[in-house]
Amino acid sequence: MSMARRSSPADGAKSGVAADPLARLLALKRPIMMGILNVTPDSFSDGGQFQEPQSAIAQARRMVTEGADILDIGGESTRPYVGMAPVSLDDEMARLELVLPTIVGLGVPVSIDTIKAKVAAWALDQGAGIVNDVWGLQRDPDMARLVAERGVPVVIMHNRDAADPAIDIVADINAFFARSLEIATRAGIARDKIVLDPGIGFGKTPEQSMIAIAKLATFKSFGLPLLVGASRKRFINHVVPSEPDQRLPGSLAAHLLAVENGAAIIRAHDVSETVQMLRVASTIRSSR
Repeated sequence: MSMARRSSPADGAKSGVAADPLARLLALKRPIMMGILNVTPDSFSDGGQFQEPQSAIAQARRMVTEGADILDIGGESTRPYVGMAPVSLDDEMARLELVLPTIVGLGVPVSIDTIKAKVAAWALDQGAGIVNDVWGLQRDPDMARLVAERGVPVVIMHNRDAADPAIDIVADINAFFARSLEIATRAGIARDKIVLDPGIGFGKTPEQSMIAIAKLATFKSFGLPLLVGASRKRFINHVVPSEPDQRLPGSLAAHLLAVENGAAIIRAHDVSETVQMLRVASTIRSSR
């Protein structure tokens, strides 16, 4: 896919606003593939696999070759397990600084997966072009201001501290999005810079994660692009007992249905297989 020249870190530092990579991709009118790269020791599916800089950069190159439109890189595990100790700012930065500048140079947009505004600011200075906040601007009070000042796209994800099987999860997601969008508006974030993510597997029972995908079209009422990341998530194990690295078929099924229900962006570990699924489905659909 031909892409316009990416802004360099120096360009971003001078202008304060990088060119919008997400708008260019969404204009293609096809599902966008976001590849996951965790440079962490403890992520639920691939923790430790790409902790070494050489392996992380090699994986990033592989995902680009396989068709990733965006690379989403994170230095802190965001797996929703109660009791996990937060990663310090210094540790998160140390994991990222050895790989992010090189990965930015691969030529596809890079998203920084973090809940810390200081980490996001540094990553944007290095040339990242998207902020992916799994707490939807509701944890770090400086995140919304940063996104507004830099004029970059932001992924607002629904989250909860713990799952509650008694709640109406669709109503909870809608209320969360409304709060996040109010924060975004007050900070001055442009509406066309926002993507919504229902947060599959975060603060939800397996049943609630599946309801969020089944009812995804409900969230289109906000008039914003939707992102779904169901890759290797625990709800698949709830349907068919399986370890994370055995959940590719379930991931593909969930992502296909997500696209059918309105997802514009799919976030996944298995880029080649997901791209093939999306392209075959799109080709069959266009032949109707």
